[in-house]
Amino acid sequence: MKLLRAFTFFIVSSSLAPGAQIHSDAKPQQDAKTQTVVIRAGTLLDGKGHALHNALIVVQAGKIVRVDANARDQRVAGAAFYDLSQRTVMPGWIDLHDHITWHFGPNGRMGDKNETPTQAALAAAGNAYVTLMAGFTTIQSVGSPEDKELRAALNSGEMPGPRLLTSLEPIEDPKLTPEQIREAVRRLKAEGADLVKIFASRSIRQGGGQTLTEEQIQAACGEAKNQGLRTLVHAYRAAVRAAANAGCTEVEHGTYATQEDLDAMAQHGTFFDPQVGLVIHNYLDNKQKFLGGGTYTEEGFAKMQEVLPEIAEMFKHALATRKLKIVFGTDAVAGAHGRNAEEFIYRVQAGEDAMDALVAANSRAAESLNMQDEIGTIAPGMQADIIALDGDPVKDITAVRKVVFVMKGGKVYKNEAAGR
Repeated sequence: MKLLRAFTFFIVSSSLAPGAQIHSDAKPQQDAKTQTVVIRAGTLLDGKGHALHNALIVVQAGKIVRVDANARDQRVAGAAFYDLSQRTVMPGWIDLHDHITWHFGPNGRMGDKNETPTQAALAAAGNAYVTLMAGFTTIQSVGSPEDKELRAALNSGEMPGPRLLTSLEPIEDPKLTPEQIREAVRRLKAEGADLVKIFASRSIRQGGGQTLTEEQIQAACGEAKNQGLRTLVHAYRAAVRAAANAGCTEVEHGTYATQEDLDAMAQHGTFFDPQVGLVIHNYLDNKQKFLGGGTYTEEGFAKMQEVLPEIAEMFKHALATRKLKIVFGTDAVAGAHGRNAEEFIYRVQAGEDAMDALVAANSRAAESLNMQDEIGTIAPGMQADIIALDGDPVKDITAVRKVVFVMKGGKVYKNEAAGR
């Protein structure tokens, strides 16, 4: 933990993009918990699919207390003022599927065996920083025990990065009995997991076949519900419907899902988080950095290339499935951190409406986390997680690459917007 505290100063002072500013004015930084901040937004996307214009947002004690549309240019005495009248303002994005500790080691490859724990910790902290700077104020990291200490540092405000939820280690061993799976869920709860990650299928590099039985999936999701935990299931093919029928909270990937599988998720209210482009393209672009470890073989990479049209076809059917709750997650691994927003572009190119893609990473993602009363929307009473873009992503989705302002919990971490 001392290492992560020390790194806070290092990364803030030495890793800023050109023109970026950490909010450091004396008055706003007196106490981020009590300071009043006023933001003027030219266009405000509220996170639920609505747009307001010439809006004024008032933030106090880290929360939004007022939102006025078509407001006169007014300032609150003693408040910090940010003029984003030429920008598009919206809630900070939520990435429901991230692997924040994954990184390329000092040798430039994934899984560098000569890497020290210090180097690994610094890399994870760096991933968190660039993810926040890219506009993601909340992420859900699934499948890594190393997340626990990082979560503590991020959520305490000791270092800059998104709010972090973690599953710690996943449940994946098909040899476990249903009762052993229930015990594993209870152990994860005791260890502080925010949710349970379940591998019900093999990797797509191995064909994606189902690995856990319906009884095992039911045991995992049923016990998690009893423990007050959400569940996220890595599923392809028949495992998609099995997870929906078992009452699991969220299904990831879903490649090769049939219309009946998609309908099952819609019927049971299962949140669906397909990864349309970023993760596969990131693997292919960084092939030499992954090749040779685990399932990262020549055959595995050929399978990933081959599956791209299958993903696109499945996603079109998902978009057309009535009442299917599609949410946003990137499965960001090494090489993708800080580029999470590229997934928006892939989704829109594949046929999703731009506003709906943004809502999937705002209010709908918050709903999947049971945090809809805290994040994902710009409205009174919500956490002041606010970002601004140079451009209108509803008209041109590539504007998601131009994040110029980032506030999390009322504290400004990035301000490249002119006219403050």
